[in-house]
Amino acid sequence: MKNKNSIKINIPNNAYTITVGKNLLKDVDKYFNLKRKILIVTDDNIPVEYIKTVKSKIKDCYLLVIEHGEKNKNFTNYQKILQTLIKHNFNRSDAIIAIGGGVIGDMSAFASSTYMRGIDFYNIPTTLLSQVDSSIGGKTAIDYMGVKNIVGTFYQPKAVLIDTDTLKSLPRRQLNNGIVESIKMAVTFDKKFFNFLKTIPDILKNSDTIVYNSLIIKKSVVEKDLKEKNLRKVLNFGHTLGHAIEESLNLKYLHGECVGIGMLYFSSDTVKNEIKDILSKYNLPTKLKFDKNKVIKLMAHDKKSNSDTISIIYVDKIGSYKIKKWTLNEIICNMGL
Repeated sequence: MKNKNSIKINIPNNAYTITVGKNLLKDVDKYFNLKRKILIVTDDNIPVEYIKTVKSKIKDCYLLVIEHGEKNKNFTNYQKILQTLIKHNFNRSDAIIAIGGGVIGDMSAFASSTYMRGIDFYNIPTTLLSQVDSSIGGKTAIDYMGVKNIVGTFYQPKAVLIDTDTLKSLPRRQLNNGIVESIKMAVTFDKKFFNFLKTIPDILKNSDTIVYNSLIIKKSVVEKDLKEKNLRKVLNFGHTLGHAIEESLNLKYLHGECVGIGMLYFSSDTVKNEIKDILSKYNLPTKLKFDKNKVIKLMAHDKKSNSDTISIIYVDKIGSYKIKKWTLNEIICNMGL
């Protein structure tokens, strides 16, 4: 790959560019319009130097630091963002920049979409999970009443900057957590990419290629199905069960760790074995103990449900998929729960 790559997301009236590469933060003003009032939203786990680098390019800048973790993607912190915007008289010509993982990105984007019926949103995802997945597509959300991402909107960013050097500050578990979303896209769409992920010796050395290829797959899906009416549902492979497990275990396990388990339950025996092998390569769990009754109850609240059925993505062979509409009872029977 070149030093940087730009991916144009072609959405009617909402086209934007994602720039991927190394050592890009220092040039953030080349990619974002910073000549206005900016609120940076980040969390207490993000290295201070990232914040300083971005702030140094903004004349009229405000900063809100939120405690890290999925449990903090809630109404309380959403309100904190709104309160900060109101306190400092932000208007429709101003903007929010999120610096962090999916929690910060989702919540900041949700606030951007609802404040004054919409202000500009820029995203700087700093985890592998957020770079390969939530950085693209415009989904915004917060969690509510124990249900993940149940309150949200579709709202596109103005631009996304992915500096893969930020991945160097992540612990190994977080890198492995993020690679699951790339595996998910490879399993359903691209056998060659799946084989690449099976053979690479190191995530960091291949981070640009992993992120770029993951985003190219997701771009092709999102552009055809912006609001998850049909094709985009494929990107939820493993998520119906994965989200339920994640919530039932009180976020003890990371998102990717739970989605990895979710993929196993909706695959043929051959694919299941291949997925187990690649999960093991990245030190990800291939089995978890969870309360089946609690998981079933949480699946009943799944956003992909429609009346009495839920759209399930099933994989017979690597690089392909089937969309099935199952009742909750059919899911239980087919999964062996």
